[in-house]
Amino acid sequence: MISFRLDAEDLADTRFAISPLREVMGSLRALRAPALYPLHVRWRAAVLRKLDPADARLLAALVGDTLALPDFLTPRPASFAPTLDEQLTVVRATPAPTVRRDLLAAHAPRPLPPALRAVTSPGDAPVAELVEELCELLRCYWESALLPYWPRMRLVLEADITHRARQLATGGARLLFADLHRNLRWDDGVLHVDRMRGRHHVDGSGRGLRLVPSLFAHQPAPPVSAAEPPMLAYPGRGAATLWEPEPEPGAPALAALLGAPRSTLLRLLAEPLPTVELARRLGVTPSAVSQHLRVLHGTGLVTRTRDGRRVLYRRSPLGEQLAQHGRA
Repeated sequence: MISFRLDAEDLADTRFAISPLREVMGSLRALRAPALYPLHVRWRAAVLRKLDPADARLLAALVGDTLALPDFLTPRPASFAPTLDEQLTVVRATPAPTVRRDLLAAHAPRPLPPALRAVTSPGDAPVAELVEELCELLRCYWESALLPYWPRMRLVLEADITHRARQLATGGARLLFADLHRNLRWDDGVLHVDRMRGRHHVDGSGRGLRLVPSLFAHQPAPPVSAAEPPMLAYPGRGAATLWEPEPEPGAPALAALLGAPRSTLLRLLAEPLPTVELARRLGVTPSAVSQHLRVLHGTGLVTRTRDGRRVLYRRSPLGEQLAQHGRA
C-alpha cells in the first residue's frame, strides 16, 4: 500500500492535469499487456504493424514485468496541459542517479533488460546518451501512435476532469477519491492506494497533489519512488467512447419527440462536449450541430458554459430526465 498524507495546504493545491507523456507511457502498457486493455485492441494492432522491431523492443523494455513505469518518464505536469516537448525537456534534465534509480525500481526484483543496461556503466555519459535516445524514440512513437488521435483523447480527458471537479466542488475530497477507483481510500487526511507492489508513505508537505486522468490506466498509479511528490494517474472516464465511430440511434420514443439528430445529441451530452467533437462523432458539419444545439438550448434541454475559447454543452436536469425516460 502507498499513502499520501495531505494537509489543508495540500488539499488547497490539489489540481488536475493532462499529461501527453503519461499517455505515451501508459500506452506502452497496453502494447505489453493487451488483456488488461480490451478497449484498445484495434489501436494496438495498428500500432504494432507500424513499429520497427528494434524500436518495439526498446519501448517494451521501459515497462517492468509488473507493468511499473520509470518515474522520470512520467514527470509530474508543471501546468494543466503541458506539451510533449515540454515534458521531454524535463526528462532530459533528469540527473543520472535518478534515471538509474527509476529504471532499476521499475524492473525490480529482476535485472534490467539488455537494452537498458547502459545505465549501469560507469559515469554519466552513457546515461545521458540513453535518455536522449529514449526521448527521440518516444517523440517518434507519439507522432505515429497517439498524435493522430490526440484531439479526441484530450476531449475525453477534459470531460473527465470536468466531472471530477464538479464532485470536488459538491462533495469535497471524500466524494472525489471514493469515486476515482475502488483501490483508493480517504481516511483522516491520508489518501491510501491499496493493492500496490510498493509500501511507503509520502508526506505532501505543502506540495499539493496532482491528479492525472489516463485512458491507458487500469488502476491508480502513483510514482514508484517515495522521493517523488504526490501524484496519481487514474483511469479516466469515457475510454470506451474513444474509438466509437458513431453512436447508436436514439430510442424511438425520444426520436419521435425531438427528431433523430436532436435525440442523438441529447444522448451524447451526458458529459460536456464542444460542437466540433459532437460533429466528429455524428459525421456531420459543426454548423449542422450548432443548429440543433440552439434548439435544445432554447428549450432548456441543454446548458452551455465557456471553457477558454470553446463552448461546452451538457444535458440540463430537464434534458437528463428526458434522456432517462427515452431509454426506458
